[in-house]
Amino acid sequence: MSDIDPRRARDLGMDRPISRRDFFDGVAVVAGAAAVGAVTGIPLLHGGRGARRPEEPPYPPALTGLRGDDPDALSVPHALRDGRFWEHAGAPHPTGESYDLVVVGAGVSGVTAAHEWLRRDPKARVLVLDNHDEIGGHARRNEFAGGGRPGPLIGPGGSPSLGPPEAWTPEGKELLALLGVEPDTLAGRLDRDLYPGLGLRRGVMCDREAFGRDRLVAFEPGGAAEEWVSRLPIAEQARRDLVMLYTDPPDWLSGMTDEDKEQRLAELTYSAFLLDVCGVHPDVERFCRTMPSARWGYGADAFGAIDAWGTARRWDFPGFGGLGLDRGKPSRFNSPTVRKEWDAGAPVRFPEGNQALVRMLVGRMVPGFAGSTSADGVTTAAYDYARLDRPGNRVRVRLSSPVVSVRGDGDGSAATVGYFDGYRLRTVSAGAVVLACWHTVIPYLVPELPADQRRALRAAVKTPVLHATVRLRDWRAWHRAGVRAVRWTGAYWCQTELGRPVSAPGYPCPTDPSEPILAHLVAAPSRSELGPARGAALGRQELLKTPYEDLEYTLRDQLTRLLEPYGFDPAADVEAVTVNRWGHGYAPEYRTPWDGFYPDGPLPAEAARRPFGRIAIANADAEPGGGFDSAVTAAYRAVDDLTR
Repeated sequence: MSDIDPRRARDLGMDRPISRRDFFDGVAVVAGAAAVGAVTGIPLLHGGRGARRPEEPPYPPALTGLRGDDPDALSVPHALRDGRFWEHAGAPHPTGESYDLVVVGAGVSGVTAAHEWLRRDPKARVLVLDNHDEIGGHARRNEFAGGGRPGPLIGPGGSPSLGPPEAWTPEGKELLALLGVEPDTLAGRLDRDLYPGLGLRRGVMCDREAFGRDRLVAFEPGGAAEEWVSRLPIAEQARRDLVMLYTDPPDWLSGMTDEDKEQRLAELTYSAFLLDVCGVHPDVERFCRTMPSARWGYGADAFGAIDAWGTARRWDFPGFGGLGLDRGKPSRFNSPTVRKEWDAGAPVRFPEGNQALVRMLVGRMVPGFAGSTSADGVTTAAYDYARLDRPGNRVRVRLSSPVVSVRGDGDGSAATVGYFDGYRLRTVSAGAVVLACWHTVIPYLVPELPADQRRALRAAVKTPVLHATVRLRDWRAWHRAGVRAVRWTGAYWCQTELGRPVSAPGYPCPTDPSEPILAHLVAAPSRSELGPARGAALGRQELLKTPYEDLEYTLRDQLTRLLEPYGFDPAADVEAVTVNRWGHGYAPEYRTPWDGFYPDGPLPAEAARRPFGRIAIANADAEPGGGFDSAVTAAYRAVDDLTR
């Protein structure tokens, strides 16, 4: 990240009063902020959400600025991690509440666990606790009103897709059936012809960070490589090498058996394959480095060559065509997601991403929260967040309430759960607990866990990622540029794209370039040259020290570099910004060449997810693997562990 140039910042519209600053990190400064700061040792920048009056909650999807893992959500967990929380926490204050089940985490896995528990025991009392001010975990919904539309513009702030239906786990398929979600119906709501019909293609911005200057090259994967490669600002030898990789690569590993070839690919990253096996010009590797970044959270210098081969047809990784390996089945060395999605079709999605499912689940458990819990009505329904934690509810969802301890009672029949409510440490009693939170935080909540289980939990290092949503006045500049989605080769935001043209009953997606639209940007701040786990940890540290203003500055700068030649004015065309920061973003996935125990095992997740008394462990980390269905499967398993 470079320093902000004040003159450039003005040109980019950073001084304009847009809605990003209506709620920067939450709500206005109020008295409770002092209480949070005293316990955590970290003064909150804009006040603590725990200090707002519960009868007047904000509507989280409409808040802009920095969202996701913002300072309010992270202050208590970080204080717990750093050993600062208990110095100031004081004596616990029992609420007197008792529940059959307490769930830690209101993401997909947590609300699924609560729903499945209630399905098996409809009379149960359930409490769901979360440190964020919103349900859904990474499944966020960003909403922007205005612009002459009959309703708001809606897009995902993380977890945008359900993935391909053919690849769903049995538990994921069962839950979707219970919710009445029909994959074929969802698939039909994506207008695949809209952008191509307007002449909008994919493209790559060979940027100054990687190549010393910016040049946009638009093309579609599978097109004539000779034509678009000739327009890249790379060395002539690199052009010849890249065309060869796309059109006629040799068998780099001739003389080896297929099994030996797969073994060799499993020992390499994609960058190492290009440089050390193919021997291509360094500009080729530089051009390809960010190919996996938006999807996986790290670059080709960490992405396994065997997975690049396994996803080459879907994601356009060149260089493998001459190996002669069987495309009819995955390699045993492929990561779990690559294996699962091997022959799967296209992903399906709601306009708001996977928070639609979370809202449907919570709406069926909490009376009055949702105006509709159907797949047709969830996008446009009204939602009353004040209903989530009412005393009369059989299921209560308590947000802005980070859990700090889970202790099993002496006879193993119950547990006590402690959480911070913004003022003090509170406790509730639970007949059972499902920990559907990040696995790396669980050893701090349950220090009595066996040493090998604590080690396995700490090994589940999530990959940081940023999902930014930008409301644009119109998308005429994109139309003139002829692009709908652009990968960057070295800049901070690795992908910029127009929102997917997904509609829902009562919610038409924008279809005319003169209309307002949402743009989506992805950044992968992991230091992938250090490997997935170590690079994720260092990248997360750097991300958490990066001010919001820097994130917005780079976002505006890249949109301007991409679109200014086509009439884009950042000061006038950017109407609102939401940056969803996920320091603990993508769930860890076992992969070669980094995880020596994979694929033969034993796998750390098997030790990490063992139940402990009346405590069971969920979250996608328990699979491990990203995706809605992984989180659902982990939730079902946790409920099974507590009820069998």
